[in-house]
Amino acid sequence: SELGVSLVKPGEGLLGDGDQSNLGAAAFSFAKSTAGKGLRGVQARAGGGKVGDANEESAEELHRRTVLGVARAAANFNDLEVVADYTKRLEANFLKEIDAGYPNARDTEQLRMCVKGLSGVVESFTQASRRSMEELISVILPRARQIVNESVGPRDGGGGGAQGASNFLGGPVLTGGTAAKATSTALDYNLDDAAFELSQISEGYIGRMCSSLDELIEPLRVHLLPKLADDLMIGILGGVSKRLEAAIRKSKFTPLGAISLDSDIRYLMNFAKDRIDSPELKSNVTLCRACPSLARLNQITLLMNVDDLEDALDLISVSKRKGNWDLKLDDAKTLLSLRVDFEGAKVNDLLQVDEE
Repeated sequence: SELGVSLVKPGEGLLGDGDQSNLGAAAFSFAKSTAGKGLRGVQARAGGGKVGDANEESAEELHRRTVLGVARAAANFNDLEVVADYTKRLEANFLKEIDAGYPNARDTEQLRMCVKGLSGVVESFTQASRRSMEELISVILPRARQIVNESVGPRDGGGGGAQGASNFLGGPVLTGGTAAKATSTALDYNLDDAAFELSQISEGYIGRMCSSLDELIEPLRVHLLPKLADDLMIGILGGVSKRLEAAIRKSKFTPLGAISLDSDIRYLMNFAKDRIDSPELKSNVTLCRACPSLARLNQITLLMNVDDLEDALDLISVSKRKGNWDLKLDDAKTLLSLRVDFEGAKVNDLLQVDEE
């Protein structure tokens, strides 16, 4: 919690006056109401009324209030983290003063134990901060999943409905709609030479998706302390990775398609690392450890890019010994069966050997 917290004092992140009790409640209220409506509500009212300066002023005013609401909500989350950090420092300073200025006596030890009780307060604030961020992530995840659905293209009837996702400032999050289909590609890894070349010069679904995720969460992320911004990014990345895995399992793969998948997952990981502040999460290993769903995508990529089934067996065995393999044998069987150049019977034989 030292990262970024030392630059903020309790209460300084809160904007304006008002009741600041029940930290985090305002953030959830905002995320579920104002942010969900955003400028669309003003635009809808404007469509049935006068179009002129009054409506423009209303839209501008709502945008200003929305930006303020985002900052105030983020400040509530920040203050929970800050108060935990300052309470921890207070405990440490008290203990230093006791050691320096009080004699070694029974009463002194009782005083020391009393001060050490502040560690329980620190833990309560830390848990409250963690729960608050988990709730915030749960509010944002449905829109993040919708972005994935729209970016990967229609599959099994699609899902998403007519209304697109919006960011915390109320503006629409742009995804690959009808106008973009001529110059962009949906998720498809059953690629021949021509399709692979087209995928290299076209806007891929993964770039579209990451751009839309930026529009969704950046207005909130920029106001959060670095640690909380990282927690938000990891949480959203986890939900996105799960939805991506479900979409990937519906595509057939050629060897060229597997190479394309590797490029896409690398793009996603670099996107995440570019937006994470903690140096400890800047490597692929630590990032995957922090986000198990992303780790599964990385393992799927390795599995789909093997040259032959014997290489797949070696990959699984070595990775299991290193303790960085989460895919079950049934998962591996299902995924390898998606490779159009692998025979299903041989895939089954491979897994039988591995089980033994």
